[in-house]
Amino acid sequence: MLAVLALGCAAYAMLQSLVVPALPTLQHDLGTTPSGVTWIFTAYLLSASVATPIAGRLGDMFGKKRTLLVVLAGLGGGSLIAALATTLPVLIAARTIQGIGGAMFPLAFGIIRDEFPRERVAGGIALISGLLGIGGGLGIVLAGPILENLNYHWLFWIPCIVIAVTALATAFFIPESPIRAPGSVDWVGAVLLSSWLVCLLLAISEAPQWGWVSARTIGLLVVAALAGVVWVVVEARTTNALVDIQMMRLRPVWSTNLAGFLIGFGLFSSFVLIPQFVQTPTSNGYGFGSSVTQSGLFLVPSTLMMLIAAPFSGRLARMYGAKVPLVLGAAITMLAFVVLAVAHSSHWQFYAASALLGIGVGFAFASLANLIVEAVRPDQTGVATGMNAVMRTIGGAIGGQVAASLLAASLLSDGYPSEHGYTATFIVMAGVLAASVVAALAVPGRRPQRAHAVTLAEPRGSLE
Repeated sequence: MLAVLALGCAAYAMLQSLVVPALPTLQHDLGTTPSGVTWIFTAYLLSASVATPIAGRLGDMFGKKRTLLVVLAGLGGGSLIAALATTLPVLIAARTIQGIGGAMFPLAFGIIRDEFPRERVAGGIALISGLLGIGGGLGIVLAGPILENLNYHWLFWIPCIVIAVTALATAFFIPESPIRAPGSVDWVGAVLLSSWLVCLLLAISEAPQWGWVSARTIGLLVVAALAGVVWVVVEARTTNALVDIQMMRLRPVWSTNLAGFLIGFGLFSSFVLIPQFVQTPTSNGYGFGSSVTQSGLFLVPSTLMMLIAAPFSGRLARMYGAKVPLVLGAAITMLAFVVLAVAHSSHWQFYAASALLGIGVGFAFASLANLIVEAVRPDQTGVATGMNAVMRTIGGAIGGQVAASLLAASLLSDGYPSEHGYTATFIVMAGVLAASVVAALAVPGRRPQRAHAVTLAEPRGSLE
């Protein structure tokens, strides 16, 4: 079961980042503009953010395996359409369908919680949660070789094959979860949730083209804030709410979500900063003049360390509680940006920082889902972990765009950012990760034995 769930989650996470290095190639091959091609990434982001908590809730209500098969069908079908696409509108539509795959993670967490032996739950959730970072890094690494040796269609053919295998294996090897949350679908809450998420992420994604203080950007941010307030008020008064607002107010939940937001902010900024820095020609006085494929190699240590750190984080969670790896992960991730701020003149310095980043994010991401699972009832697992995944996605979207905007503010006459601009951006990201350490420390500590007892038996109110 763990292998099947990991395969599907890795495919989704790879598809999230695989297109980022390919955007210039896609722009040329599809004959579109820089602003038009960014929708290939933005559409996926928006769709995933909306689908993740909704499908997580549907899994809690109607069965996690059944919902997972629907999600895999959407992810695979979208990948097939994307692989065949030759025009921008078709590819954007395909990416929107693919975004449904964001629900893979909350559904996988719920299946693990329902089906795994007590002593295996923390490790299983840690590995799946860490795949969000592992797959993201792997997508950046693999994009270059695929584009250089094949073409952009194979960015989608390869995941499509993996997803088809995952769907078949899910049908045979994943049992239907016995735990259900009775009630009806809160469609009003779903529409309001979708409204503020779409407005927020659309503003963030398009701000570099529109301008951060443009009327459209500010207007969307205002609408997002108003819709968010209305959503909270409506959900608080709804009997069968899509998202239990009282649950979201629990200290273990909001502090974990805040930490996930900030760590996602830092991780996705590295996907922008590291490849751009190393691709800068040496004639600028910094950078290594790397190709797209070579720049991806600088993230290999990060991907490998995430793969090692994620299951180790589960062991730490069983021994000392999930808060310990979260605090350690946030601190180590911060250290990675400190290293980049003070030392970025040699290849080995980037490899060292990349490895630290992988260890930190592997620890942190793997512990986030465990902390959420420990804090909520079994019938809330899907929607609660789904909202945590959304917070990481929002943080990542903001982090990547803020990094790009900070670099754009320090452009030289040749069109490349100044070295000082990179140094300042690394320092800003280190500051954001320092805040994530504070957020992690705010998460209530809990004995591992107590955590298991809560996970399996106690009602949410006992944690308040």
